[in-house]
Amino acid sequence: MAQESQPEAVQNNEIVVTATRRAESVQDIPLNIAAVGGEQIEEQGLTELSDLLPFVPGINIVDRGGRQGNPIIVRGLNVDAIGSGDGNNDGGGTVATYLGEIPVFVDLKLNDLERVEVLLGPQGTLYGAGTLGGAIRYIPVKPQFGETSVEVRAEASKYSKASSLSHETGMTVNFGLTDTFALRGSIDWSNDSGFIDYVNVVDQVGVTNPDTGAGLSRIKDADGEETISGRIAARWEPTSWLDSTLTYYYQEADIEGRRVSHWRSDVPGLLDGNSSVGRYENAFRVQEPNTIKNDLLALEVVADLGFAELTSATGWSHFDDDGQRDQTTLLITLEYSYELFPAFTAFTRERGEEERFNQEIRLVSTGDGPLNWIVGGYYNRLNNAAFSAEFVPGYVPYVNQPALSFGLTDRPDALEYFSTSRNRLTEKAVFGEIGYEFFDAVTVTLGGRYYDYDLKSAATVDFPLFEDLSYTPLTLNEVSELAFDPDLAQSDDGFLFKGNISWEVNPDLLVYATVSEGYRIGGVNGVGQCEPYDPTGVNTQGACALAPGQEFDAGNGQVGVSTRDERQFSPDKTRNYELGFKSTLLDGDMTLNGAIYYIDWIDPQLGSATINANIPITVNGGGAESKGVELSASWRATENLQFRGNFSYIDSTLTTLTPDLIRTINPPGFGSAFEDGQDGDRLPGFPETQFSLFGLYDMPLANGDSLKFNASYSWQGDVLTRAGGRGSSLTLDSFGVANAAITYEADTFSATLFADNLFDEFAETGAIGTRLNNQDIFDFEGGPVYVRGFSTHILPPRQIGVRFKVKFGN
Repeated sequence: MAQESQPEAVQNNEIVVTATRRAESVQDIPLNIAAVGGEQIEEQGLTELSDLLPFVPGINIVDRGGRQGNPIIVRGLNVDAIGSGDGNNDGGGTVATYLGEIPVFVDLKLNDLERVEVLLGPQGTLYGAGTLGGAIRYIPVKPQFGETSVEVRAEASKYSKASSLSHETGMTVNFGLTDTFALRGSIDWSNDSGFIDYVNVVDQVGVTNPDTGAGLSRIKDADGEETISGRIAARWEPTSWLDSTLTYYYQEADIEGRRVSHWRSDVPGLLDGNSSVGRYENAFRVQEPNTIKNDLLALEVVADLGFAELTSATGWSHFDDDGQRDQTTLLITLEYSYELFPAFTAFTRERGEEERFNQEIRLVSTGDGPLNWIVGGYYNRLNNAAFSAEFVPGYVPYVNQPALSFGLTDRPDALEYFSTSRNRLTEKAVFGEIGYEFFDAVTVTLGGRYYDYDLKSAATVDFPLFEDLSYTPLTLNEVSELAFDPDLAQSDDGFLFKGNISWEVNPDLLVYATVSEGYRIGGVNGVGQCEPYDPTGVNTQGACALAPGQEFDAGNGQVGVSTRDERQFSPDKTRNYELGFKSTLLDGDMTLNGAIYYIDWIDPQLGSATINANIPITVNGGGAESKGVELSASWRATENLQFRGNFSYIDSTLTTLTPDLIRTINPPGFGSAFEDGQDGDRLPGFPETQFSLFGLYDMPLANGDSLKFNASYSWQGDVLTRAGGRGSSLTLDSFGVANAAITYEADTFSATLFADNLFDEFAETGAIGTRLNNQDIFDFEGGPVYVRGFSTHILPPRQIGVRFKVKFGN
C-alpha cells in the first residue's frame, strides 16, 4: 500500500511524515522539518496558512488579507517591499508548495488535511519543483476503504471592529464502497465579514471631487471575503501493490477590498469633518473587488515494485484572477497633469489566467540494507496571460479645455493605459539522492539536480489617449496569442548539489550537517518596449535598457534613463550550510530540535521600480546573506497536559552594493530618484526574532467526554518594510497575539468557544509606500490633492466565535 495513504501517526509526541519520500518520524529525519498534524490544526482552530506558520520556526508570512495574497518568507530570503504587488499565485516565490504530490500554489483552506509539512532549506534533490529556500506540503486525507462517514462543521464569529457576523459551514463524506475502491469529498463555504471601512469612496468617478466632503460614501466592512472550496477524490487499489487516486480540487474567493489602513498617512477623514482616518479605515476612492479561482485535477499512482516504490504524479491546474484597484495616487504623484483635474479618480482593472501541467515520476528504494536511494524526473509547462487597464473618467474633457489644450483623444471608455504580458515556461529536471549507512550510526547522503528551462515572453504597453478612436484593447484570449518577443527569451540549465551527513549518537539523539543549493528561474517584468540607452546623449529621453557592454554616463544629462534592463531579470541561487540536532528526552515525553545555518544568496531577485511611471519590477542584486538559529520543542507534561513552542533568530542583509534599488520621492514625478542598496542593509519582510507557545489541557469527564482548554501566544519582533531602512523605509513595531479556546468533545460531536487575538492587539504586518509618498500636490484651481499612497496592512482584531462538528458513521 502507498506510504502516502497511511494515516498520520502520533506516538510520544512524534508525527510520521513523508517529506523525504519515505514514511518516517520527524525525529529520524536529518533535515529541518516541522509537521503540523490534523489533530493540531483542529485543536488550534487553524483555518489557513497565515494561522499556521507563526507556529513554525524560521518562516514568516506577511498577512495582507486575501486581496493581495500573503508572501511567505523563509529564513529571511526577501528583498521585496512587503506591501506592494499581488502575491496571489506564487506565495512569494522562495518556497515551493505542494498540494498532495502536485507542485502548485493555492492558499488553501486547512480542511480535511492529514497534516502540513514545512521543510526549511533547498529541497531540489527530493522534489520535482525547484526550491530556493524551502517547501510546504499540504497532505489531504485520502479516501478510506471500508469506512462510510459524514462530518458536518459550522462556525459563527464576530470581529470586534465589524458590524456583522462571519460564518462558515462545511462537510466531509467518505464512502468505502468496496475493500479496494473509495470516494471522499469535502466542501466548505465561508463568509468573512471583514472589518475595514472604506470611508471616502466617490459617488461618481470623474465627477465627485475625492478631496472634499461632498459626494463621498462610507462602505463598512469592505474587505470581506466569501470563499467556496472543495475536493472530490476517488481511490482505487486493484492489487496489493498498486494504489491510485484521482482528485479534483476547487477554490474560489470573492474578495471585496484591501485590508489596509491609512491611519498613519495624515489623510483627512473627509466624511468626518476632516478628522483623521481611523486605524481600521482606509481612504481609497473606489472599491477594490477581486475574484480568485483555482482548480486542480491530480492523478497520483503508486506501485510497490518490491525493491522500490514507483510514484507518478500528474497535475493539470488553472488559475484565474479578476480585480479592480484604485490607481489615483500613483498617477497624481507622477505629476504628468492628472493632478490638475480636481475630480480626478482613476482605477485599474486587471485580468490574468494561468494554466499549468506537471508530471513527476519518482522511484524510491524500499530495502532494509545500508544503501538507500531516490531518483526522479520532473516536467512543468506553464502558460499565462494578463492585462492591466487604467481608466481616467472625466480627465480628458477637463484637460482638453482651452485653458489647458492638451489635445488628447476623448475615448468613451476613458482608457488611459493598457499593458499586456504573456509567458510560456517549459521546465525539466532530473533529481535524486543516494545514501549509505556506516557503522549502523553514520549516514552519508549525496544528492544532485540537473535542471533546464526555457522561457518565452511577450509584453506590450499602449497609451490610448495618444491614439485615435479606432484603437481597441486586446481581450485576454488575444493576449494569450501574442507573438513572443525574441529579445525577452530566456533559457538556462545547470546542476545543484546536496551533501548531508547524520550521526545517530544514540536512539534519542541525532545530529546532522547539510550543504545544499537552491535555484529560482528568471522572468520578465511585463513593461513595454523602450529605446536602448545611448551613451552619446542623443535621443535618450525615457530610455530603459543598457545595451551589452554599455555603462551609464550621468555626465550626458540623461533624463528618465535606467542603468539596467527593466524588461527582465535573471535566475538567482542559494547555497545553504546547516548544522542541526534532533533529540528525544524524558522517556519520549519531550522533543527538542534545533539548527543553525548560513545562506549565501547569489544574484538575488529584488523588488524595485521603473525609472519612469514607478511601475513595480524585479531586478537582480549583487548578493545577500542570511544566518540564523531555529529551535522547536514539545513536552507532554502529563497524560492530559502538553506544550509546544518554537524560537528563531534571523540576520539577513545585502552583501554588495545594489545600484538604484529604492525609489525615493523627487517631485516633479517625471524621472524618479533612487537610492542604492548598501552592503549591510537589513532585508525587509521578516522579524529578526520570533517565538510561539501553545498549551493544551485535556480534562476527562465522568461520562467519558472531555473538556479541552488551549491557549497560544505568537510574538514577532520589528519588521522593515523595504530594504535599507533609510529615509524611504518604515520599521513596523513588534507585536504578540494570544488565542484561547475551550472545547467540549464527545464521541460524535464537539463544540468550541474561541477567541483569536484575545487582547485585541493592533498590529501592522506590511506597508504600501512611505510617508514620503504624501508630498503636497495641488490641482489646476489651486485646491489640495490628498495623496493616499502610504498605508499599512493590519492584523485582524479580536474575533470571538463558536464552532461545531458532528460525525456520523463508522
